[in-house]
Amino acid sequence: MHEVNAPIELFREWFRDAEAGEVNDPNAMSIATTDADGLPDVRIVLLKGFDAEGFVFYTNSRSQKGRELAGNMRAAGALHWKSLRRQVRFRGPVEHVTDAEADAYFASRARDSRIGAWASLQSQPLADRAELEAAVARESARFGDGEVPRPPHWLGYRVRPVYVEFWTEKPFRLHDRLIFTREKPEGEWDRKRFYP
Repeated sequence: MHEVNAPIELFREWFRDAEAGEVNDPNAMSIATTDADGLPDVRIVLLKGFDAEGFVFYTNSRSQKGRELAGNMRAAGALHWKSLRRQVRFRGPVEHVTDAEADAYFASRARDSRIGAWASLQSQPLADRAELEAAVARESARFGDGEVPRPPHWLGYRVRPVYVEFWTEKPFRLHDRLIFTREKPEGEWDRKRFYP
């Protein structure tokens, strides 16, 4: 079965349900990358947008995940909504969002978060909390009451899925697994069910 945007439309429905029913951070998702040796690495980030093009998150490109993505622009993600007994997994190549998209999202963040993006040397060793607080104070003084622009190293990433799985918990671990796959991000989706 071929469907143009079926997984994104289904994800949109599930995400609406999660926003209505999941108590904490319905947009929390795991993102997995790999280092230069192929060792997987995973962490929780926030999904900040999705559409037919893919799933978007933002980070410091100098962070561990940013460096790993620079070496291998592929990632996998998962959102688990325990209260809904649902999970969505996806994977595919990654691209940067446009500067305009990144600027718009950065401008929507709280001022202190924008200052923090300048102050934090994400994923680098930190002597103690006082060192971070001093960096925040320094950046706050530098920007004063003026605008806090997006740092050039703070980027948006879009995972262009070639695989999307919708998992629903069922009794006796006979879970429902609806899988959408395609050869490349511009391709048509194929829909199948897998055994649990």
